[in-house]
Order: sequence, then C-alpha cells, then structure tokens
Amino acid sequence: MVGIKRYLKLGIVHFMAFPQTMRGEGPILETLEKIANDPFFDLVEVGWIKDPETRRRAREILEVSGLEVGYGVQPRLLMQGLDLNTTDEVRRKEAVGVLKESVEDALELGAKRLAFLSGKDPGPEGRGRAKELLADSIQQVCDYASSLDRDFKIILEIFDRDIDKRCLIGPSREAREVAELVGRDNFGLMHDLSHLPLLQEKPLEALSEVKRYLIHAHLGNCCLEKGSELYGDQHPRFGIKGGCVGVEEVVEYLEALKQVGYMDGRKPVPLTIEVKPAKGESSELVITNAKRTLLKAWEKLGLQ
Repeated sequence: MVGIKRYLKLGIVHFMAFPQTMRGEGPILETLEKIANDPFFDLVEVGWIKDPETRRRAREILEVSGLEVGYGVQPRLLMQGLDLNTTDEVRRKEAVGVLKESVEDALELGAKRLAFLSGKDPGPEGRGRAKELLADSIQQVCDYASSLDRDFKIILEIFDRDIDKRCLIGPSREAREVAELVGRDNFGLMHDLSHLPLLQEKPLEALSEVKRYLIHAHLGNCCLEKGSELYGDQHPRFGIKGGCVGVEEVVEYLEALKQVGYMDGRKPVPLTIEVKPAKGESSELVITNAKRTLLKAWEKLGLQ
C-alpha cells in the first residue's frame, strides 16, 4: 500500500457505492462511517444531503476520520433534469443556482472540490452555442465559489454523448475546448475510465487531450452489451460478465495517467473508485472487489 499511496490519493464515491443514499436521504451516516473507518481510502466523494442535521453529523464523521472530501452534484442535476447549456435561460439560471447552492453545501461538509456534468447534447448544429453557454455557466459558478473559498475547485466530469447520459461533454477534445473557454484558475476536468468505452476513446489519446486541465480521475466499469440490465453507464463491479473493464484495462489507464504527467509521484493525486452494486449484490463486496482490482493492477504496473 505504501507505493500506491505515494502516487495516488485513493477515494470512493459514497452515493454510488451506496445508491440508496443518492437522493439525499437514507442511511447516509451509517454508510459514510463504513468508508471513514477504512484506511484504504484517503478521499470520499459525497453528494446531496437534504437534512441539515444529517449534514452536520456527516461533517463530524468526515472531520474526525481525517478523510479529504469532494462533493458530487451529478445525481441531483440528472434527477432534476437540470441543464447548464440549455438555450432556455430560465432553466439555465436554475441549474447555475443549484450548483451555487451545492457549493455552499459542499463547504459546509468540509469539501474542497465540486464535480458536475454538462447538459444534454443538442446535436451537431447546436454544439457551438451549447459550449459557449456551458462555459458561461461554469464561469458563474467558479466566480461564486472563489468568493467563498479561493482554494475551492469546480470540476467538469466528462460523460458519454451517445449511449446513456448523452451529454454535450462528451469527447475529450471538446472537454479541452470548454476548459479553454472557461479560463478560470479554480476550474479543472475529471476523467473517468468507465466512460472511455462509451465514447470509443483510448486512455492515452483521451488523457493527452485533457492533461493540462486534469485534476481528478475516476476508476469505474461500464457495459456495452445491448439487452443487459447493466447496459450503459451503470458502473458495475470490475470483471463482471459483459463489462468492459477488468485488471488489464485498469493497468492501461494507470499507465496513461502516468504518461501524461498526472500521476508523477511528486505528490498523491485523486483517483476515486466509482462502482455500484448490481441487483442482489452487496455494497461491501463490490467495494472489496474494486480495491482488489486496483491493487492487482498496481502490482502489474510495477511502480514503487
């Protein structure tokens, strides 16, 4: 474990590992404490917590455990149908408002970064304008976050465009274009291994496009087997039948992260496991599967 911790700040997405908490309710504290008690993890990504008292108690758990905290607003944007690049200005303002509110919630929990996703892809003819609107929305959120905490990071996660979430961003090259338009020091990009097969991209070529703006990476799996209940962006456990990611794919991704300079060993950088139990599976076993997969891949990588 010492070798990997030199390079990586290992994390987990709480609301994905325990999807019963994704709507901001449910056994948030009990499941968060399970993660907080596991020294494998240095970082946890939490999400929407509706109840103020639950947020207060969650912060206590996080503070006492010493975990670094990130905040993911992706589920809330998706569940509420919010779109940061819509041409409907009323709806776009609403989406920006939710992100600003989420920055406040994140800071209340002790988080130092907030991740989100772009809105729907409008198709080829509308993409140019949509990118401009997305960049403007992000700039508003970045400026608001900076006014509250200069060190707080706003992070756009790259999703699929054609299969499941059908987001504007989207291909890695276009993610870089949006990052260039945003032009804020407190902004960066998040890359996710599980979205590469959905985008038909390869690790090194994709990461090379975004390396200048890359400040967070996710480790997950997806399924391209049509007809499967896991088809699309469902983040099943590694090595599952019909899945796209196992040990060898994780090795290739880690090698690419190293090649583009993200994982250079000078200081640990965030790598967050994002897996979700399928029907009938337990969260704890799926988390253990992910940890084993990562450690096997790390051993094959051969870094000290």
